[in-house]
Amino acid sequence: MKFGLHGIRSLSAFLDHPEKSFPSIHIAGTNGKGSTASMIASIFTAAGYNTGLYTSPHLVRFNERIRINGKAISSRAVARLTHELQARVVKERGTFFETVTALAFQYFAESHVDIAIVETGLGGRLDATNILQPMVSVITTLGLEHTQILGDRLEKIAFEKGGIIKKKIPCITGVQSPRAVRVL
Repeated sequence: MKFGLHGIRSLSAFLDHPEKSFPSIHIAGTNGKGSTASMIASIFTAAGYNTGLYTSPHLVRFNERIRINGKAISSRAVARLTHELQARVVKERGTFFETVTALAFQYFAESHVDIAIVETGLGGRLDATNILQPMVSVITTLGLEHTQILGDRLEKIAFEKGGIIKKKIPCITGVQSPRAVRVL
């Protein structure tokens, strides 16, 4: 598995940085990040905003990872965007997640979303979604997960997930262990 932001930055540059065309809320955590993302997206949609939602993994169909106003991206749009990205992905040796993230951001930009709610895939600091400059970051409750990748202590996991926190950008966090709070 390849970690780092070089691949997604290259794909984003190739697409002229679609992630800069919409405001976003970036969500990381161990427990409840998908549910939190879905609830926030539902609130914005109900309020009349054209709302993008990017989550992973999918539960039934790939298309459900990328939604606008609750409606999954069409297979036709996935095929078109994948075709547009194919040569660059091969050149950069992009990962599956980097490719899907770039595809989602491009789809949101083309669809002129008012806001995108974006869930990290794994961790946060080196996650492909971390090229966002969100209007707010959210970190749900943290626990031990993916310890072989993120670290075997809660403090290490908090450091990785807390990597989505940006200077001068508000961050909302769920109830955390004091050990995690010290790192965040």
